[in-house]
Amino acid sequence: MKRREFIMLLGGAAVAGPLAARAQQSKVARIGALYIGLADAESFKRELREGLREFGYMEGQNITFEFRSAGGRLDQLPELAAELVRLKVDVIVALYVPCALAAKQATREIPIVIIAADPVETGVVPSLARPGENITGVSLMSAVFIGKCIELFRDMLIPTRHVAVLANAADPLFAKLVLDQAELAGRITGIEIQPIMVRGPDEGLDVAFAAMVRGQADAIVIQGSLSTKRIADLALEHRLPAASTTRAFTDVGGLMSYGADGPALFRLGAKFVHRILQGRQPKELPIEQPTKFELAVNLKTAKAMGLTIPESFLLRADALIE
Repeated sequence: MKRREFIMLLGGAAVAGPLAARAQQSKVARIGALYIGLADAESFKRELREGLREFGYMEGQNITFEFRSAGGRLDQLPELAAELVRLKVDVIVALYVPCALAAKQATREIPIVIIAADPVETGVVPSLARPGENITGVSLMSAVFIGKCIELFRDMLIPTRHVAVLANAADPLFAKLVLDQAELAGRITGIEIQPIMVRGPDEGLDVAFAAMVRGQADAIVIQGSLSTKRIADLALEHRLPAASTTRAFTDVGGLMSYGADGPALFRLGAKFVHRILQGRQPKELPIEQPTKFELAVNLKTAKAMGLTIPESFLLRADALIE
């Protein structure tokens, strides 16, 4: 190759490189987000937006969002997931197991970032290290925290003899894990466990709470996909100390929560979205597990129930809501 041709070739490559980079940056990424619509819905949307903004994605400039909430009705999730596929979004972010499963059924091509509990045990992925062709994300490890909530009630409420566990029949795979962990914690602590199933956060709640009262439950532990303000309000109305694995449950009036730092994990989900938009394949990205866990107690709710929580227990809390 002649020197002049070589210089021209180098010059062309130098121009093409920045042009190609600018072209990639100028593409508006379209992110689909699928969620149940629980107490932490606003936190999820806020942290996902903020997390991506930290990577340089500005809404309306180089990124748009298609948020789809089931409004607590899990039977709506398959159609909502299919709608995101029809919109040809670049990535689907699925919050919690039912959304992850719905997204998985809807597409094998669009990358899916899950933020979901125990994804191997619930069949979302075959392993954390190798999650599959189009799925990656974050494991919330929530089932084991159900048992931890029972242990915490043993330490908070003395004596604690009977704990009801409210599980979601519309989320059966994870509900089984929840009840298994609850029974295990019951055997370890000597606490009697009363399993109660409802179909979603708005169905059969009055009957469920009546059963808890008849059973003389000292407290109630709630599956994450039932963490709503209405359930927190019903627990307060029946003077039943209630706990969940979701911090947002405590923020809306539940007495206690113990679990992974939800907002931090929502932002971690944004990191996975960024990696995929940069060209990484989901199968190259192992699912990550949380490293920070948080105990939160709502002192306002405790006061409304007339509960006196031992000072030694409050010293263990990471957050006290007053």
